[in-house]
Amino acid sequence: NAEIARGLKAEIILVASAKSGHTVAEISHMALRMSKVGCHIAGAIINKAPARFDAEAARQALGDLTLWGVAPYHAALLAPRTLDVARHLNARVLVQGELATRRVLETVIASRSAAEMIEHLTPGALVMSAGDRDDMMLATALAASKGVQLAGLVLTHGSEIDRRIRELASHAFESGLPVLSVANDSFVTATHINTLPGAVPADDGARMNAVMDVVADHLWATVLNQSVRMPASIQMSPPAFRYRLIQQARAANQRIVLPEGDEPRTLRAAAICAEKKIARCVLLGNRAAIETAAAAQGVALPAALEIIDPEQARERYVERLTELRRSKGLTPAQARDQLQDNVVLGTLMLAADEVDGLVSGAAHTTANTVRPALQLIKTEPGSSIVSSVFFMLMPDQVLVYGDCAINPDPSAAELAEIALQSAASARDFGIEPKVAMISYSTGSSGAGADVDKVCEATALAKIKAPDLLIDGPLQYDAASVLEVGQQKAPDSKIAGRATVFVFPDLNTGNTTYKAVQRSANVVSLGPMLQGLRKPVNDLSRGALVDDIVFTIALTAIQAHARRG
Repeated sequence: NAEIARGLKAEIILVASAKSGHTVAEISHMALRMSKVGCHIAGAIINKAPARFDAEAARQALGDLTLWGVAPYHAALLAPRTLDVARHLNARVLVQGELATRRVLETVIASRSAAEMIEHLTPGALVMSAGDRDDMMLATALAASKGVQLAGLVLTHGSEIDRRIRELASHAFESGLPVLSVANDSFVTATHINTLPGAVPADDGARMNAVMDVVADHLWATVLNQSVRMPASIQMSPPAFRYRLIQQARAANQRIVLPEGDEPRTLRAAAICAEKKIARCVLLGNRAAIETAAAAQGVALPAALEIIDPEQARERYVERLTELRRSKGLTPAQARDQLQDNVVLGTLMLAADEVDGLVSGAAHTTANTVRPALQLIKTEPGSSIVSSVFFMLMPDQVLVYGDCAINPDPSAAELAEIALQSAASARDFGIEPKVAMISYSTGSSGAGADVDKVCEATALAKIKAPDLLIDGPLQYDAASVLEVGQQKAPDSKIAGRATVFVFPDLNTGNTTYKAVQRSANVVSLGPMLQGLRKPVNDLSRGALVDDIVFTIALTAIQAHARRG
């Protein structure tokens, strides 16, 4: 390590665990050893600190060696996925379910009657049962069908699920409950689970991001700013981008309506946002139904989380909806019918400035989310279309892709507008916009209607925004890889340096974003809609809780930027 650091002229940050009880001595000893071989120690970070750890005493004890922060011990960060347990046990997967996303918070051995075990069937519980315990299989299946997010069911002694039970409890197994089978008995299996390594598996991106977020939240920004010499122009790294998102959203303090109030992932995301003060979320839904769904998920509803019952609110918006759609001949009766859709209700709340933004789509199609916005919110001044961008969290920087979700085949004028909207979005989120207009050819190397469209769009964008760094047509490799860009477009200021990629049509954009996301295991945030007078954002129906949290943060920042 010392030789590598010297070769790279890199500064070293020492990281030590507080669990040993001799943390300061260990850091000081390692710093002395590294210094003796010519390494420069920039500072130290202490992690896994207990609640009563004295950070100030540690800082003083380290003397001239700068302590950059102290990250606390979080038991939740150690929770493995059911998939990790299955691998560790070499278990057979009888029912896949949500094997890769559910997490094990505790192991429960079904050693008593089903009635006595009910209180232990809680979110995150991994239930181990002998294969002949039909009562426990049915009790577990019933809990799952009630919405309890169990980590899974493990059948011991190599057991299978009886065909009749599988048919009777099919709804539970289809709801995402993973079922495993192991050769050993419950005691041996539970003992083996306890030997599962605590390291984060390489393919567990969600847990890795959570660990990074906790560490980022507990680094001392003032100390870092004083210790690190920042270059004049830097790339926005994914952890920095996520941290910036949350900080900006907190500062914005916007009120965001969530029409899918009792949808489990949305509910959990809203609770996180309220707890971390990312946004003031408003859930639309029946309070009793929301509280029941929260209890099934093991989610405590924060006092700051607002709930509005749509049944008690719809009538107030009938007149406004009728007025807004009068030109289309909408009658009050038709308005009441449309207001049965919570997305329409939430959009009217946004139109009336009662909320600052809207996020929906976990249980609705994109059309369900976007159509009411186009009808009631409409485009912002100067915009003729609505488009979208994805923020692609590459390993060492964040890129912006547009439009990958809305416009199938934009004209040259529309493509120019998408470029300007995407550049503005990048700027709003701290990314310096260097816009590449993507085509299958670079410069004048190709010909045809598609290339001509990109050429015309680039020219129009330059006229409308002469100070914007934009170039095209550029092939993707010429825009993203410096060596290729220097060969194919040596005079371009964008080639190899692009941060915003504008694709010529939806087919190209959507295919590219999904290929990059899946093949490179890249986290993407979006789609974030652009061009609307007020922010409305759509979720993928496969969105994870973290995806929804960051989409709420994006929406809050958009709302604040528009008010500014």
